[in-house]
Amino acid sequence: MHRGFAFILLATVFFSSMEVALKTVAADFNPVQLTCTRFLVGGLLLIPFALRGLRQHKARLDAGAWKAFAGLGFLGLVVSMVLYQLSILHAPASVISVLFSCNPVLVLAFAWLILHADIRPQHLLALVMEVGAALIIIDPLHTSLDPAGIVLVLLSAATFALYAVLGKRQCARYSAVAVTCFSCLAASAEMILLMLLSHLGPVASLLRDAGLPMFAAMPFFAGYSADNIPNVIYICVCVTAGGYACFFMGMEATSPIQASLAFFLKPVLAPILAMIFLGEHIPWNMWLGIALMLAASVVSMIPAWTALMDARPFVIRRLLHRRC
Repeated sequence: MHRGFAFILLATVFFSSMEVALKTVAADFNPVQLTCTRFLVGGLLLIPFALRGLRQHKARLDAGAWKAFAGLGFLGLVVSMVLYQLSILHAPASVISVLFSCNPVLVLAFAWLILHADIRPQHLLALVMEVGAALIIIDPLHTSLDPAGIVLVLLSAATFALYAVLGKRQCARYSAVAVTCFSCLAASAEMILLMLLSHLGPVASLLRDAGLPMFAAMPFFAGYSADNIPNVIYICVCVTAGGYACFFMGMEATSPIQASLAFFLKPVLAPILAMIFLGEHIPWNMWLGIALMLAASVVSMIPAWTALMDARPFVIRRLLHRRC
């Protein structure tokens, strides 16, 4: 197997197992505590890859860079991933994984609104298909799902898509893996600060009075046991650090389009893993929604594939010219 596709396959497995792994420990930890641990360990393990990305882009970190990483980390990791962790408490892992997978099409929408990126009819069709897939999965007229879980995961997907769009310029300057790594570390520092503030008497009382007791006096080390430590290690090392590292190495060895296969396959593989390891029932409407979501992803990629195919003769001519 080509080395790049081996990395993409590993990234797909790691990303697809995320919801299952998080579900197994979600009740043991405070959502902010687990999110902070996950991205702190993951960010530290990504440092070697990030430093290599900086060297390749001939970039240096300064106060402005860290300010940008802090902003991105707060939006895409503190806000989005805490919402995501909360959603896991209210809905099945299979539903959460599939609904969160709609974020690539949301990226297209935000890129059009914020970056004025070119949006094609295929992108609009894919967006409509994604909305239709979400409605099929939720089945609002007959659903037994907790609405809180649905709202939380959709908000998480939207804020993560916004994080991806706003980080596009930083990725071009510092490399995608560097932005991911340093955003993880900045977000972890922000979460540690929030956790410290939550222990202040007036702040803790205010949060409890507001009906948010889980955010008052948030623990740092509570919840760990011999039973859940292996799962926590898997979440930090494999899902977070390993998933991102494999994804970026696969992208380097192939292309962004081929690396995106990880997100095409995740909506299919994640529910299967939830069914095997958590015993979750996957109803027919979810399989139908998954199929429509996969179709939407394929449709959204048509302009990129077309552009790649159109560019191939030019690339071949350049290579032949260099050899001559």
